[in-house]
Amino acid sequence: MINGNKYTPVNSELIPTGEIKDVAGTPFDFRNFTPIGSRIDQVPGGYDHNFVLNDPGTGVRLCAKVFDPATKREMDVYTDQPGVQFYTGNFLDGSLTGKGGMKYKKHYAFCLETQHYPDSPNEPKFPSTVLNPGSTYSTTTIYKFSVK
Repeated sequence: MINGNKYTPVNSELIPTGEIKDVAGTPFDFRNFTPIGSRIDQVPGGYDHNFVLNDPGTGVRLCAKVFDPATKREMDVYTDQPGVQFYTGNFLDGSLTGKGGMKYKKHYAFCLETQHYPDSPNEPKFPSTVLNPGSTYSTTTIYKFSVK
């Protein structure tokens, strides 16, 4: 589940187009719990997109929630950032080996990376990433793990 009603579409080089679109009725709608792979084939290459989080400017709030029914593990992500990049291991090719000899193939992993929107300096509609001389940048992201 991603706490965002909108996302920033990308071009063929994965650079945001400058648009901000609604997720409703698209394969990007993760407002409710949805298996990651259930619509991944509708997104060329897989997910590598910025989601516009709800309630910007309100401080640390729920960004995303992930649940694995097989192990009952849960991860909650909280942040004060305006966006989160959702990436689904699109370039994994089986050449990396993990625990127990597991080969990491395409879509065998995912990332939730809290952030400002990619290419913000070039997109006036996106939140500013300007840091003036003498200013301090500080941000908070919390990854909370539990078992249900």
